Amino acid sequence: MLAAAALLLQSCDDYETYAEKKEKERNAINQYIKDNGINVISEAEFKTDTTTDVSRNEYVLFSSSGIYMQIVRRGCGEMLKNGETATVLSRFTEYNILGDSVQLTNNYSYYSDIPETMTITMGKGVVSSGVFVSGSSLMYSQYGTTAVPNGWLVPFSYIRVGRQDNPNDEIAKVNLIVPAAQGQSSASSQVYPCHYEITFEKGR
Repeated sequence: MLAAAALLLQSCDDYETYAEKKEKERNAINQYIKDNGINVISEAEFKTDTTTDVSRNEYVLFSSSGIYMQIVRRGCGEMLKNGETATVLSRFTEYNILGDSVQLTNNYSYYSDIPETMTITMGKGVVSSGVFVSGSSLMYSQYGTTAVPNGWLVPFSYIRVGRQDNPNDEIAKVNLIVPAAQGQSSASSQVYPCHYEITFEKGR
């Protein structure tokens, strides 16, 4: 009985509450920001010109969601219009901040020939719907849901989504720090944040 009680107490000590997991996530994000020399700017600063100074490694923090975004390139083409639905192709690298490892990418290896495909519909300045296309989505294959994570949708209010039709065109590129609550299903259930490097290009 004493042995059983000791095991029970040990298992209770090993169990993390949701609040403890969230605290660990916050600490991991703060440490990642510090380790990578990220300069965080406020939404008020960002909204003066909706740019982030890459030379200063600036990321804007959206305080209501906890998402951090750096616009590396605003992109060629045009911003998606209100009510417009577009096929968007992307390449991405997903880095698990808590696990300190690249978790998923279609930038190299087997998946390098398979760009992520999603359907994006704009509402009034924000995305009203984002859906991964089954059969053309590594995120869908890995995490089992067609819903594009909220963290991925934020950039569409600020970037242009076009195609690289000539050598001088550059497609949009962003870096994101996405907390679990705004991330893919595994991150949400296991409570870990991810850093994403993503490009966006309009499909034909």
